[in-house]
Amino acid sequence: MKKIVVLSGAGMSAESGISTFRDSNGLWENHNVMDVASPEGWQRDPNLVLNFYNQRRQQLKEVEPNAAHFYLKELEKKYEVVIITQNVDDLHERAGSSNVIHLHGELVKMRSENDEEFIYDYEKDILLGDKAEDGHQLRPHIVWFGEMVPMMQRAVEEVHTADFMLVIGTSLAVYPAASLIDYLPNTHPIYLIDPDQSIRVPKLPNLTIIRKTATEGVKDLDF
Repeated sequence: MKKIVVLSGAGMSAESGISTFRDSNGLWENHNVMDVASPEGWQRDPNLVLNFYNQRRQQLKEVEPNAAHFYLKELEKKYEVVIITQNVDDLHERAGSSNVIHLHGELVKMRSENDEEFIYDYEKDILLGDKAEDGHQLRPHIVWFGEMVPMMQRAVEEVHTADFMLVIGTSLAVYPAASLIDYLPNTHPIYLIDPDQSIRVPKLPNLTIIRKTATEGVKDLDF
């Protein structure tokens, strides 16, 4: 069975109604992203950060996977599919995909602010004073700007062994995730689905570009 590795970004979830921040002057739901997505922001105002992600978590319950999410689930009937996502939502899982790697963390999980090994599933609000079993404050299980990406090495290993790669809804501008395409052997095909004509895409002989949204672009794939 051949192996497909999918790299998904914000454009994948945008059609489900989840907002992005890179197209709006660095604002995410009217917040400067560095105030709500950095260790410095957390140290300045942890209550602001907790409230922000509590709202995102509640909004997540109001949206559903879209046709592109379900398309990836269907691919599992013919291929080994590994999804590497930059998104922090759980829409891939809710669509039924069985092997999802979250590079930037997950909204429906929380962890100790002191030890990233203490991770818990959680769908309610996190409040100041809520503690992990190590006695430290719980924080969103999100990889903030300036933090290490703990799942990156596993993602690299998956790409190394892929027969081909599918990139959906990402500008390939966020590192280290954007570097993942470099680990695919250059004889193996890459398909990029993204409608943004302004994106500077690497000139690769094995790259096919489909300038459409995620839900429309997957219709052009013939796997």
